[in-house]
Amino acid sequence: MLFFAYRDFTSEPDALLAGQGFGRAHHRVIYFVGRHPGMTVSDLLTILKITKQSLARVLRELVDQGFVAQAPGERDKRQRRLSLTAKGLSLERALTERQLARIERAFAQAGTDAVEGFKRVMMGITDDPSLGRRNQP
Repeated sequence: MLFFAYRDFTSEPDALLAGQGFGRAHHRVIYFVGRHPGMTVSDLLTILKITKQSLARVLRELVDQGFVAQAPGERDKRQRRLSLTAKGLSLERALTERQLARIERAFAQAGTDAVEGFKRVMMGITDDPSLGRRNQP
């Protein structure tokens, strides 16, 4: 069921991203930069658990096409702080709205007890138990 849920959860965003020439890696960057404006590239690498090389191409495309802006850090000018541009915010909103609608529909059908159970199952699947203690989008 998890495979089928993931397939359907990502299908609409995948179609929107394909229209821009993007894929799921771009979606992940847009999503997290949208949730944490001003985050550093290092912060993003930590969240995504990927290498600099893996992120470099995706981030370069998003910056070059005007979806993500980079600014130097205040204290350390070598740092790159990331934020979404207006174009990036618009794409992030379009991607997220579709997924939130799907989640809200499923939660409404399942009921409160099922939602709490689902959260516990998701926490049991993740390798990062601290996620349950943070306010994660």
